Amino acid sequence: MSEERGDLGGLGGLDPRAEKVFPADRLELAERYAAWLADAGVVRGLIGPREVPRLWDRHILNCAVLGEVIPEGVAVADIGSGAGLPGLVLAIARPDLQITLIEPLLRRTTFLEEVAEDLGLENVTVLRGRADAFHGELGFDVVTSRAVAGLGKLLDWSMPLVVPTGALVAMKGSSIDAEIDEADAALRKWGCAPPTVSELGVGVLETTTVAVRVVWSDPARVDWPPVPKGGGQKGPKGGSRKKSRRR
Repeated sequence: MSEERGDLGGLGGLDPRAEKVFPADRLELAERYAAWLADAGVVRGLIGPREVPRLWDRHILNCAVLGEVIPEGVAVADIGSGAGLPGLVLAIARPDLQITLIEPLLRRTTFLEEVAEDLGLENVTVLRGRADAFHGELGFDVVTSRAVAGLGKLLDWSMPLVVPTGALVAMKGSSIDAEIDEADAALRKWGCAPPTVSELGVGVLETTTVAVRVVWSDPARVDWPPVPKGGGQKGPKGGSRKKSRRR
């Protein structure tokens, strides 16, 4: 990373609020990840230079609080992972989670692999490809994303990866209520229960994180891999889920 020095001005070391969302023994990893974002992340075009002064509040801490709504010890997929937001942040903050980062672009997967290797994140797997390339092949307890697509399209990409007892848990903005309304047809098509919206990071972040959670309305009736109601070819029931490990 040393040969790709970016402008670290404004990073300012570890944000004191990090102690509220990261375990004490993971704070150094969080700080090193921030340095990766401010350095190689900027040089390789994964993070804009103007984002460096607000990496902690707008990106790292903003993603870390997503762990508030993710159960312990589950398998998580982060689709369209980009620079690892929120996937790498969750892997640092929650070593109990098995995190799979799904990203189609080579330069991004290369970055993700290098960071995971450097930080020694044994709970991370990096897969190159679009989310729909793994439909019917992989399943996860939680499928998350950040700034990937509107909720309707996100359901099409994510729900085929969600096991019957799992959930889509996506980071969203202030327009989430409108997105839910617009996604009504997609929610019904996939047989989802009404979404729930949570405000995360209260008392920690200046601007709290909004997360939407979508589960199956009747897990017992979900074929595996799932298909939209009224169309497509049904998959076999009770398909096995592949465990994820970093390769």
